[in-house]
Amino acid sequence: MRLEGKTAIVTGGASGFGAGIARKFAAEGARVMVADLNIALARGVAEEIGGIACHVDVSNDASVAAMAGSVPEDFGVPDILVNNAGITHLPAAMEEVSEEDFDRVWAVNCKSVYLTARHLVPAMKQAGKGAILNVASTAGISPRPKLNWYNASKGWMITATKTMAVELAPEGIRVNAICPVAGETPLLASFMGEDTPEMRAKFLSTIPLGRFSTPEDMGNAACFLCSDEAAMVTGVAMEVDGGRCI
Repeated sequence: MRLEGKTAIVTGGASGFGAGIARKFAAEGARVMVADLNIALARGVAEEIGGIACHVDVSNDASVAAMAGSVPEDFGVPDILVNNAGITHLPAAMEEVSEEDFDRVWAVNCKSVYLTARHLVPAMKQAGKGAILNVASTAGISPRPKLNWYNASKGWMITATKTMAVELAPEGIRVNAICPVAGETPLLASFMGEDTPEMRAKFLSTIPLGRFSTPEDMGNAACFLCSDEAAMVTGVAMEVDGGRCI
């Protein structure tokens, strides 16, 4: 029960890594707000873990403000914020990615971190405590070809994590990131371009431990970084990648 008595908001918490993080946090004693664009899936996860579901478009200022304003009084100031919501463009030469796809990747992967900070960090500062976790990617450390603008967005998130950590440390707020390798999530097929045995074998050949990451892997890493056990850890981008970045 490492998170007993704590409250957490997990964006993109209705599926994939976000759902794995939400489930782990609840199992460790936290009360979790599952925030997602897909409210039906969010409600399913929230009911399963005894949490709260919230509809949010993390790329929209008004929507993030509404999420922050919907936090119940008995939930209080969130102890933990997980910026997990993310999207990618399909594999393509960098100059062939449409402006629309680029803008969407930027808005969901990068602008969202700014918006949640804008609407949630002031209360964390007032409370003098908190842990923020950004779900980045190995793509921000060791990029794959033809995912250029997705790679760049995750590199941005790693830098944002470090600068947030430096600025918020005096306020008692820690900021870290995890960098998953490709996993069994709704985005896997998009990363590969096509989900075939051949493409899976190609991806797996780059991961020394020989398997994709799982939502449980991310939940375990996130739980440590957001718990008091990591009280002296801030500004790290932890590779949870089976050795992919070695």
